[in-house]
Amino acid sequence: MTQNTSESLFERGSKVLIEGVSSASRGPAAFGTTPRYMSHGEGSRLYDVDGREYIDWMMAFGALPLGHAHPKIVETVTKEIARGSHFATALEVEVEVAEILVDLLPHVEKIRFANTGTEAAMAAIRLARGHTGRRKIIKFEGHYHGWWDAVLINSNPQPITALGHPNSPIRIPDSSGMTEESWMDTIVVPWNDLDALERAMALHGRDAACVVTEGVMSNMGVIAPAPGYLNRMQELCNEYGALFYLDETVTGFRVAAGGCAELFNLKPDLVTYGKALGGGVPMAAIGGSNEVMSGLEWGKVLHFGTHNAGRLALHICKTMLTTMLSDNQAGFKKIEDLGLKLTKEIQAITRKNNKQNVICQGVNSMFQIFFTDQDEIANYRDFCRSVDRLKFRDFALKLFDKGIYMNPSATLHSLSSIVHNEEDIEVTARAISETLDEMSI
Repeated sequence: MTQNTSESLFERGSKVLIEGVSSASRGPAAFGTTPRYMSHGEGSRLYDVDGREYIDWMMAFGALPLGHAHPKIVETVTKEIARGSHFATALEVEVEVAEILVDLLPHVEKIRFANTGTEAAMAAIRLARGHTGRRKIIKFEGHYHGWWDAVLINSNPQPITALGHPNSPIRIPDSSGMTEESWMDTIVVPWNDLDALERAMALHGRDAACVVTEGVMSNMGVIAPAPGYLNRMQELCNEYGALFYLDETVTGFRVAAGGCAELFNLKPDLVTYGKALGGGVPMAAIGGSNEVMSGLEWGKVLHFGTHNAGRLALHICKTMLTTMLSDNQAGFKKIEDLGLKLTKEIQAITRKNNKQNVICQGVNSMFQIFFTDQDEIANYRDFCRSVDRLKFRDFALKLFDKGIYMNPSATLHSLSSIVHNEEDIEVTARAISETLDEMSI
């Protein structure tokens, strides 16, 4: 068989890059085989180095609400790069973007910009500890808040027998090289289990600096919170004096203009954003009340960064926000409508032909397909117990050959953008139906 360009690049890359790539989610750990190397993107399409075209539903893990190479983004970058790439100084556009965000987000009075969701989460938890004078943090099974030691426990799927009782989960580090001291103050709780949360707060709430949660569980596909669950979590934080920290790295500027805070009527004490905020370049933010955020003042909780509030990222962010918010938030309404429509199309397919035991779950512009014998995946333990990740990978790889790009990891998810259209949905739904039929033979 003739070697294609992706195979050749992977062979070369493996000699100079770990696993041939720069993140495990892009390489053989996720793909199980040679990844497809991409050359360029336009609109809703990705093109690989061998000239194949794909409808892209990954959208850089949600970082591209405007799609690839949007004309307004191209215009902004072209104009601003000619004026200088980076200054590491105070900037007018820094103020302008912060004003847009504070005006848009009723739970945010002050903003501090960072580079990535991981960096923002590190700063937010340090800030929570500084504000409360407490050490412990409470996080949830299956939730991901970056790859740093304090929260990198119980984030990846594990055998269900390894997890322990729901009221006393076994803490499982996700990486070698982590010292027990780095995560000994992190308490792990099953998500969407109110009884387990109430018990954990009774035991640890008075010692907890914060409770940190994803608004929609996005590290195990797409798992919505049970009705009222996050609202009760917020109440418990208030009762015990812990900060309610909503990590909107994935869901911010994605499930609604105001993210999960808007969708579920929440008022977090701390919130972090990433991915979509940067519109395709690294950018993140920490937000909260004046009282809490004042802890980041010089001489209190330290937060530095040469590339914090990078001018190109800020200009792209401003362009993304103004585009999505124009015409009464038409951009956010469009990605919601498209995401919901594709989710419904896939659900109809699975009801009609479900020989593979497959379901589809979604929240507005986010959706994921699960190969499972359960009617619903409600939490991490459901995922670990019943989701066939290898079958999903096989399914996603087969979709590649039909020109549909979804990340082959079942723990991730797919997303819509404003440049997707009805035809993309029709083509994708047909490819999914055909692939499920082929897998049933």
